[in-house]
Amino acid sequence: MHKYLIHGSYTEEGLKGLLNEGGSKKRREATEKGIKAIGGTLKAYYYASGDNYFYLIVDLPDNVNATAVTLATNSSGAVKNKTTVLITPEEIDRIVDQATKAVGAYRPPGQ
Repeated sequence: MHKYLIHGSYTEEGLKGLLNEGGSKKRREATEKGIKAIGGTLKAYYYASGDNYFYLIVDLPDNVNATAVTLATNSSGAVKNKTTVLITPEEIDRIVDQATKAVGAYRPPGQ
C-alpha cells in the first residue's frame, strides 16, 4: 500500500451539502466507503480553514487507484481536490540513489 494526501475544497454545492449534513458521521462514512471500494483505507480525516477545507491521509494500492479517487470525487461537482503521493524517508533515500544515476546520464535541452 502507498500513502497519499488528498486535499481540497468544496464547491458552492458541496458547501450546501456540508451545511445540511455536517462533517463528521455522514461525510466520513461516505469517504471511507469510496476509498474502501477500491481497496484502500482512510487513515486520517481533517477539516481546516484556508485554501483547503479538508485533508485526508489514505492508503491505496497504487497511483491508478489514487487517480481514480480524484477523478470520481471531482466529477461529482461537490469538491475540487488534489492528490499528493507521500514518500517515506526510506523511499527518498532510494529516490536519491536513482537520481544520482540519472544526473550523469541526463542532457539538458540545448546542450
